[in-house]
Amino acid sequence: MKKSIKYMLFATSLLLLHACNLLEVDTVSSITGDDYWNSKGDAESYLMGIYTRLRDVSNATLHFEDRGDAFTTGLEGGPSNLWAQNLTAQNGYSWLDYYAVIHHCNLMIKNVETIPFGIEEEKNTILAETYFIRSLMYFNLVRVWGDAPIELEPTESANKPKLARSPATAVLQQALDDVDKAIELFPKEGYANGKGRASKPAAWALKADILLWKAKVLDGTDQDLQEVITLADKAATGLSLEEVFGNIYATKKGKEVIFAIHFNIFEKEAQYSQSLKPRDVFVEKAVNKDDIPYAKGGARSTYAPSNELMALFAVNAADVRRDQSYIRAVDAGGNLIGIFDNKMRGTKTEGDRSYDSDIVVYRLAEMVLFKAEAYAALDMIPEAIAELEKVRNRAKTGSYTGAIDRLSVEREILDERGRELYLERKRWPDLLRFHFGGTIDVYEVVPNLRKKADEGVTVPLYLAIPLRELDLNPNLVQTEGYDTGN
Repeated sequence: MKKSIKYMLFATSLLLLHACNLLEVDTVSSITGDDYWNSKGDAESYLMGIYTRLRDVSNATLHFEDRGDAFTTGLEGGPSNLWAQNLTAQNGYSWLDYYAVIHHCNLMIKNVETIPFGIEEEKNTILAETYFIRSLMYFNLVRVWGDAPIELEPTESANKPKLARSPATAVLQQALDDVDKAIELFPKEGYANGKGRASKPAAWALKADILLWKAKVLDGTDQDLQEVITLADKAATGLSLEEVFGNIYATKKGKEVIFAIHFNIFEKEAQYSQSLKPRDVFVEKAVNKDDIPYAKGGARSTYAPSNELMALFAVNAADVRRDQSYIRAVDAGGNLIGIFDNKMRGTKTEGDRSYDSDIVVYRLAEMVLFKAEAYAALDMIPEAIAELEKVRNRAKTGSYTGAIDRLSVEREILDERGRELYLERKRWPDLLRFHFGGTIDVYEVVPNLRKKADEGVTVPLYLAIPLRELDLNPNLVQTEGYDTGN
């Protein structure tokens, strides 16, 4: 049976490499024994499985949008405890999905070295992509939970020692070590396997992101900020901004995209943005129904764009991103039915709609804003404004005319990120980065954090570990700020 599975995976991998699709591949350890890791095809198949796990763990607003200020309650469904900031030791969120991806990366790193490759570059590319994904997982862990275990060996036995949490600085350093290894191993500087796979430009973008976090949250240095600027320029090589903002998501892996996680209507749909789209029954009376990305099934308007988000766009009526980011449904009497996301519209099908927009992880506009943020943090204000205006020009909002002190410019960069990157799983990390960097007080900016503070409750900015995981691993210590006695 294992032999049959191995050849099935090999055939699947060849299909995937040709079609650039990510099909479900069973990557559990039961099919990866001594008779599995024998050929390049085995490694390629396994890598496709890792990408599938990456897509699964990335396909949610939960950790990177819900806690921010861009959402309010929608027409149906209940928002998460993260959105409500109802966070206690008893309702901690698990990190096991991230560690599942890390486990499979560890298996690949361990076993790929035993496979004979006729061309060394092919093995190095597989390893580079794997290190990139593991780096991204550790970066996610440190941004959501802070301190976390550093697991560098696959879990192949129940007798494996249980690890304690390492300090956030060590976890971030692991993310840096992994992305540096990916950069070293990638044999080519372009997109040899397409923008739906990790690449050297994607690794440069990820490292810039990590170093910004290090510089502003974990006491990094001006040298880190200088490197952000260099890396952002490298990641931007050969790219150009889409002339039409809506084309970023209407076009798969377009000229602005650096790295995107693949979705396809015939293979995988139900992208996370469906949680801000209406079902058809809610917009039947809308006079602009045909302009709304509704669906008969799948859509669940759990969230709607918040007043805070809409206020960002209201600053400049000429901003072309506003109508391409959210849409109001109104009836014949001009009454508001609801407000819905309009950014990731998916694909209209026969009588319905499928939410199959790619998850764009990094794109050119963010590299420009990375540079603006780094320049501002270095107190190089003219340079920061020059980068900021590149994004503003595409948005048709004109030159920046606000105050030019550092805090004002940093606040404008944060606001610009809110307008440009709405719903792209950036807002909560952005708010934390600018909070720890001294630009804002996140407890004042996020409505539900402010509400809790007014009630005398200070909600920790990092998540609790579920009690069941603490029970299973006595070496874990609960996140600071959570009272395990409640």
